[in-house]
Amino acid sequence: MFRHFVTGLCLAGCAAWAAPVQAQVVHVAVIDVQRVVTESDPGKASLEKLKQLQNQKLEQGKKLQQELDALRTQFSKQRFTLSEDKLAALQKQIEDKTIALKRFQDDAQRELEDARKRELDGLEQKIMPIINQVGKEKKLTLIFNKFQSGLVYADDSVDITDEIIKRFNTSAK
Repeated sequence: MFRHFVTGLCLAGCAAWAAPVQAQVVHVAVIDVQRVVTESDPGKASLEKLKQLQNQKLEQGKKLQQELDALRTQFSKQRFTLSEDKLAALQKQIEDKTIALKRFQDDAQRELEDARKRELDGLEQKIMPIINQVGKEKKLTLIFNKFQSGLVYADDSVDITDEIIKRFNTSAK
């Protein structure tokens, strides 16, 4: 009898605990942020700016490398005909140009990374209000970054990337 009482008490307690908990419907969506960057008009413009800066830095780097190569060629051709002083001066020029090239490469890399961060931060500031607006309109509980959130699967029906890109393009005009 005691066993039935305890069992009944447990069942009543579990029912009482579960009663106030109501199932809340969670609406989830995902966004492919990489697609937003590569397919939206503002994203394409940012990528183009970065590409132009990168091409500019590559050209400057090529010019410095050609100058260094020319000095090395000159040193190689004239090392037996130039005086010790002139060879030392030429070798000093090569060392200075090598250091300048290395500094340029480091500075260019840092500048490109900073520009990339600025561009992506600027895009994020512009896109977040759109994402928030779509989330509220669709009564979404959660929106995940499709590939950077640890998400391993999402049905295409919950992907709102196309809508975000359309609105982002419209807002940029």
